[in-house]
Amino acid sequence: MKTSSNKLFEPALVQTALKQSFIKLDPRVMIKNPVMFTVEIGTVVMAYVTVYSISNTGQGSPTYNFLIFLILLLTVLFANFAEAIAEARGKAQADSLRKTREETPAKVVLENGTIETRSSSLLKKGDVFICEAGDTIPTDGEIIEGIATIDESAITGESAPVIRESGGDKSSVTGGTKVLSDQIKVQVNTQPGESFLDKMIALVEGASRQKTPNEIALTILLASFTLVFIIVCVTLKPFADYAHTPITIAALISLFVCLIPTTIGGLLSAIGIAGMDRALRANVITKSGKAVETAG
Repeated sequence: MKTSSNKLFEPALVQTALKQSFIKLDPRVMIKNPVMFTVEIGTVVMAYVTVYSISNTGQGSPTYNFLIFLILLLTVLFANFAEAIAEARGKAQADSLRKTREETPAKVVLENGTIETRSSSLLKKGDVFICEAGDTIPTDGEIIEGIATIDESAITGESAPVIRESGGDKSSVTGGTKVLSDQIKVQVNTQPGESFLDKMIALVEGASRQKTPNEIALTILLASFTLVFIIVCVTLKPFADYAHTPITIAALISLFVCLIPTTIGGLLSAIGIAGMDRALRANVITKSGKAVETAG
């Protein structure tokens, strides 16, 4: 299958990803990523500290606290945005295939010999349609009359045109391919929802976002580091109080976020999804991140 190389920051994808980046702030979603979940908790704490510091100077300047809160919020949103943009690109591939299926017109030959133009999604098994040079074949079928040169690169990735003709073993055509020359009459041989394009869409949409073994191991390692640094930051407070050197909550949270591996933790999911999308652009459909990892 040949897929178009879309720009990374297309307006539609960015708009969807921005919306999803806020939806993913739900703690039930964030808890799946322990590192970023702790950053989100720190963000909530800093929001409270910022409001508290307006009337109490013991926790530092409200402006300073607000800047820390804003930076933490942007960190969480950026991690969510990276994951959302990767997911949106994967969904865009399925939408592109579905659009090809739904918007391709079919010149259906009626019983009285007249030609009626219909949407390819309305074709059913046994219908007969004609395709001329420059037309896109609306669905799978068998050529019952004529011979034509067909460009199958959109489906197979093969750049060289192939010849299809009625009779013999080279009479089948696939929906989504393009007729380059001559005219053919084709009989639909698949039921609605069972064509090659429909199966491709089902494969792309059915690709599951499951964590790979390496990703699970890395998540456990990052969670362990996070726990260690939580203990480190918590124990600093009593030591500072004993030394009569007070440390503000903003300073402790800032130190904690600097110590934990937020970069890897924030982009871990996006890397896995991007791997599946990259395989799809290389004409390979993967049903899980584990398959991408196995393929290297």
